[in-house]
Amino acid sequence: MADSHKLSAHLDAPVILDGALATYLETLGADISGALWSADILLQNPSLIKQTHLDYYRAGAQVAITASYQASLAGLSKSLNLSEEQGKDVVRRSVHLAQEARDEWIEEQAKGLSDAEKSKLRNRLFVAGSVGPYGAFLANGSEYRGDYKLEKEDMKAFHRGRIQALVDAGVDVLACETIPSLGETEALIELLQEDFRDTEAWFAFTLRDAEHISDGTPLSRIAALFDNTPQVIAVGFNCVPDDISLAALKALKPLQEGRRWKMIVYPNSGEQWNAAAREWEGRRTEGGQLAVKTRQWADAGAVLVGGCCRTTPQDITVMRDVLAEEGGL
Repeated sequence: MADSHKLSAHLDAPVILDGALATYLETLGADISGALWSADILLQNPSLIKQTHLDYYRAGAQVAITASYQASLAGLSKSLNLSEEQGKDVVRRSVHLAQEARDEWIEEQAKGLSDAEKSKLRNRLFVAGSVGPYGAFLANGSEYRGDYKLEKEDMKAFHRGRIQALVDAGVDVLACETIPSLGETEALIELLQEDFRDTEAWFAFTLRDAEHISDGTPLSRIAALFDNTPQVIAVGFNCVPDDISLAALKALKPLQEGRRWKMIVYPNSGEQWNAAAREWEGRRTEGGQLAVKTRQWADAGAVLVGGCCRTTPQDITVMRDVLAEEGGL
């Protein structure tokens, strides 16, 4: 990968991520109630996946996160009886759909542009390969608790095949996201160092509170884990309430100073998931309120900013408009 197209080369100004995949797919008519969630749509209706990515690029996102969060090879085998190679094909498809959406958006914008301008446009658009946690495979909410135990080598084996497929398909960066535990973080870091040293990655955690990830590990210990992993370009939070994300960024900021990585945040919409009732509760953060919060996240030090559950392309446009003032777009 050329240095100009490494995401790390573009972090001197804000970078806009996309928003929710699964919950936005629902608004397009997809049924994500099965064990594979949005990953099932890769097989049943891939055009909706591509449409989602395209809608986010059009809204101002510079990074599309693939629909591979729930597409672990173990999960695909358990739910669909797919072989390892068939599972990898599904994961690679998630990357190709995002790449196709990116290329289509570039073509929409490219009329009248010179080759140099087209190249510049392409160099600021990225595809991130989603690497969801082991807890998502368990499908019992443990990605928000981190209370599962798995031997380190078994954890690395769980993640290795999907990451290999993402890398083979040409992702620009790995999104190790919704990570809730110290043990899984350590396993992923070792795996990246051993097998994927040339691939950039970010780590986004779920939280117990503003100073601890979900399993209770303090942010101070998490921050130190990445001191010898230069390929990790960003550390932060996703799939957390938007209010706690600001407090967590403020807690992480002094730990980030003097370290290579930047800070990343893509919280939920403001609504909360009631697992017992299986419904969303509360009110969305949108419009002027979302603009204020976006500015607060940037002021707290977040360089990569986007949305997670229940956020929409309209929300990403709000974030884009706010952060455009920083000269990153």
